[in-house]
Amino acid sequence: MAESNVMVLGTWASPFVLRVKIALHLKSVNYENHEENLPESKSDLLIKSNPVYKKVPVLIHGHNPICESLIIVEYIDEVWTTSASSILPSEAYERAQSRFWAAYVEDKFSTALRRVLFGATEEDKRAAMAEVSEGMVLLEEAFVKLSKGKAFFGGENIGFVDIVFGSLLAWIEVIEKLSEMKLISEIKTPGLVQWADCFSAHEAVKDVSPDVDKLVE
Repeated sequence: MAESNVMVLGTWASPFVLRVKIALHLKSVNYENHEENLPESKSDLLIKSNPVYKKVPVLIHGHNPICESLIIVEYIDEVWTTSASSILPSEAYERAQSRFWAAYVEDKFSTALRRVLFGATEEDKRAAMAEVSEGMVLLEEAFVKLSKGKAFFGGENIGFVDIVFGSLLAWIEVIEKLSEMKLISEIKTPGLVQWADCFSAHEAVKDVSPDVDKLVE
């Protein structure tokens, strides 16, 4: 049963909302899911909870709304400290590296992904696809360094970069289906291939990830 003091305002297709749900599942926090009917309308609760951007996700903990997915994931990690492992590393340098790569995915990589799907021109879409391909190589290198031979960017457990990058996997599959081009491949990104399989099969992920065929529609 969902806890009455934890609610997520979101929509099923959003990778940013997925980040919040994965973090809550990792911490074994029950929550009430409030599905927004986007883009057709925005509930009064959403507008009241996020009056600046009026966007999902919003985590409502008690009577306190927290906005922006990266901020929410860090909040969850800081509040629910007694359950599961930490999402962010305890060591300062490793924590800084995690934040750096999460920011890269947020600011550069996910923006390029969106342009591949919704770019104004075919030329823009091709340029964005080139950026995505280059980004995959960079993230492969980051995975090797951060994982230290373990299954996840966070090592033995799902961490901050795993959540931020992993939330985009379903949309990456959408692009692969529509373009008939493998973005995560054994040839260029063998580490990410194994990582994606482990991440997608994780108990905290598999039940909340959106259906790829439904996203394609």
